[in-house]
Amino acid sequence: MSKKKTGLWLIGACGGVGTTATLGLAALSRGLTSGTSLVTELPLFSKLGLIDPADFVVGGHEIRASRFRQNAQEMHERAGVFGRNILNGTDDLLAAWEENIRPGTVIGSGPAIERLAESGAVKAALTGREAVEFIKADLNEFKARNNLDEIVVAHVASTEPPCPMEPEHEDDQRFAKRLEKQAVGQTPLPASTLYATAAIELGLPYVNFTPSLGASIPVLERMAIRNGVPLCGKDGKTGETLMKTVLAPMFSRRNWKILSWVGHNIFGNRDGVVLDDPRHKASKVGTKDQVVSAIVGYKPQTHVSIEYIQSLDDWKTAWDHIHFEGFLGTKMILQFIWQGCDSLLAAPLVIDLARLILDAKKRGQKGLQSQFASFFKHPEGSKEHDFFRQWNILEAHVEGLTGGNS
Repeated sequence: MSKKKTGLWLIGACGGVGTTATLGLAALSRGLTSGTSLVTELPLFSKLGLIDPADFVVGGHEIRASRFRQNAQEMHERAGVFGRNILNGTDDLLAAWEENIRPGTVIGSGPAIERLAESGAVKAALTGREAVEFIKADLNEFKARNNLDEIVVAHVASTEPPCPMEPEHEDDQRFAKRLEKQAVGQTPLPASTLYATAAIELGLPYVNFTPSLGASIPVLERMAIRNGVPLCGKDGKTGETLMKTVLAPMFSRRNWKILSWVGHNIFGNRDGVVLDDPRHKASKVGTKDQVVSAIVGYKPQTHVSIEYIQSLDDWKTAWDHIHFEGFLGTKMILQFIWQGCDSLLAAPLVIDLARLILDAKKRGQKGLQSQFASFFKHPEGSKEHDFFRQWNILEAHVEGLTGGNS
């Protein structure tokens, strides 16, 4: 009997994060790379029986004509990432997974994302409900064609503009009516929420790695509990904000008073193009700018800037200036520079979350999974932002599942 596999369905499949996660899974399955940077490869998780990276099959929705191999090659040439041995050694597997890519939707996704869409890579839909149904059809076809036991859906697409809470987000009947509304331009339901709705209606675990709305509305949170679906999000914590959640506890526990914290971020990949639009940038700044106050318990003056610098490509650089008060009113300064390859910081966390939320589904857990807070800038179901406390919560959760023998 053939061995069944598990599907990883990526929304924004051929973006930098989606491509890197896919290439990483292919490289891991071929023994071409180690588990370095995968949190789930730490000894803590060894007793959970998580899905092996080699048992994933990848597919997804994409609004551009690009495919995994094309985008990986472009990233290799522009940003100097991915060894040639990895690209050559995974070519056939990436080609097979490219057959699982389907046209996505841009309903309610914002002007910068709509500008990225290419002819033939976007599926037309007149209503939100129509979009949800074609997304569900694609997921069902993916499962049947690849003989999959389970599918996990991960949203790794570009950031949508902020979406204010509407009555339709809180009331089941109003939500259903809004999905059926013909005037698409009037709907407050963005593409990320349509994808999340499709996943939850099918009973599939869902990860929102972006600041976009996704499943972050009461209607979908209740539906997830009814359908036995575990959820987690949002906005993956990979670089500068990770440093904030590591350093801010130091200031708190030394009883130093932070007077101001300025973070300046520059990068040049496709996400940078989208965030160069102030309507989209507002979503990202919101999740990055909240963590320091949440950790120290008061509001220093803070400023976060994000600027598109084309030449940097995927190499995201952050400069932070922290002005703080010490003993006898003495004012001091800490500065740091963080430079990392944005997609390679994010992609392993997407793989980690796919493995962990599949394990949660297997154990019958449903609704928001707050134990995964350490992976996110805006951890849903949790108000804790201190990275070390977040890690302790995750550690206690895993040890509870394994009887402390991890």
